[in-house]
Amino acid sequence: MFLIGSNASADKRYVKRRRTDFQSWLWGEVVLSGLLAASLALFLAYPALRTQYDRPQLLLVLETTMALVGVLVALLAAARFSVVGLRTDLLLAAGFLVGSLSAVAFAIVPVLDGGSLNRADGWAFLAGSIAAQGLVAVAPFVSGRSRARDRALKDAVLAAAIALVAAWLLLRAHSGRLPALTSLPGAGETPPGLVSALAVQALFDLLAVVGWGRRLAKTGDDLAMWLALGFTLQLFAALHLVFTPPRGTTYVAAGEFLRVLAFALILVGAWRAIRSAELGRAVAEERARVAREIHDGLAQYLFAVSTNAQMLAAGTPVEEVGPQLKQAAALAQQEARFAVLALSSASGTSTFDSALRRYVEFLTADGELEVDLEIDPAIRLAPDEQIEIFRIVQEGLGNVRRHANATCAEVVIGQRSSGERFVAIEDDGEGFPPDVATAGQGLRNMRDRASSIEGGFSIRSTPGRGTALEVVLRT
Repeated sequence: MFLIGSNASADKRYVKRRRTDFQSWLWGEVVLSGLLAASLALFLAYPALRTQYDRPQLLLVLETTMALVGVLVALLAAARFSVVGLRTDLLLAAGFLVGSLSAVAFAIVPVLDGGSLNRADGWAFLAGSIAAQGLVAVAPFVSGRSRARDRALKDAVLAAAIALVAAWLLLRAHSGRLPALTSLPGAGETPPGLVSALAVQALFDLLAVVGWGRRLAKTGDDLAMWLALGFTLQLFAALHLVFTPPRGTTYVAAGEFLRVLAFALILVGAWRAIRSAELGRAVAEERARVAREIHDGLAQYLFAVSTNAQMLAAGTPVEEVGPQLKQAAALAQQEARFAVLALSSASGTSTFDSALRRYVEFLTADGELEVDLEIDPAIRLAPDEQIEIFRIVQEGLGNVRRHANATCAEVVIGQRSSGERFVAIEDDGEGFPPDVATAGQGLRNMRDRASSIEGGFSIRSTPGRGTALEVVLRT
């Protein structure tokens, strides 16, 4: 029994690189934690450094900045979830969304209305922050993918909104029994409920650091590294508040600046992650498209070559098989050349023109159908448009040849005076009733291909008077 990867020749470069990245992060985490711990110890050793400033405008700016950053991170995490489908990203998006919504609803809007935070608003804001950090802390420990991604995102947003409203109503109903949110000098000890809530917040931050560091070690996820660094700063910001609770709801403490820096790091990581996810989706889509091109084109002609070769080997006279074999081989060669176009990013239409004209020549070689092909030399087509237009014309003329009993067809690829680019295929065949326009697989394929390049597709046909279809390309 052989173990996969046990061979000395197995490529372990990615595993080594991931281990190196984790070790680099770990050393950076140790240095950062040491510096923050030293500053916290200095802060605790010298009470004179525990300065808090009564700056309500500055606090409002900081809270608004963090709320906006939280919304951006939630959107970026949701975008990556829509691409990859990881439940981790869903929880991450939900966590930052809950935190931002609670900040806006309970810490920003009441102040903008000209008032100050009452106990219900203050505790609702704190409860929302704790719930948000709990979701983010749990996220790295969750595995698996979600299939109903759009529904999952909608359910998460709805659940977050309902939970926040329910928490606010509950706290509002019991606001008279809620402890104070401040620790004023000379007013006695800090309310134990406030200290406990701040300690839970710090505990969730610690769990987030451990969880995202663990995820970095297991998967090498770049976002996990940034989240671990950000929540390290969040952890020490929370510890500052545990040891020195705020003197009032309008006071700015040192921990607030650490929180702003933490959000900035997390935003950078989320942006890098979504760019990587979009690149991965683009690569996957390109692979699927190339596979479809090979299946729809080259594979069919190679099958024809194989079939004719088997007939020749079975004793069929060369005079019968030779022409078909030669034609199938020529078509396969043309398809191979066009597959190169599918992987090419070169602009222009010369290769496209020659490939399409060659296809028309093969299609009309037996004289049963006459095709007039007109391509505007001034028209510019993107590589993806060239590929799909070629397939649409190929499918359209194939339908004319097989089903329309037409003698003549016209293909126009041009540009109107308004700048609108279009592809039109028209024949003089039998036509078909309007209800058949959506029934055929070939028509559905052409419609899907037009949609894939953001083009509009229309078809009209009258029995006995032929068929005309048009694709209007994106502007």
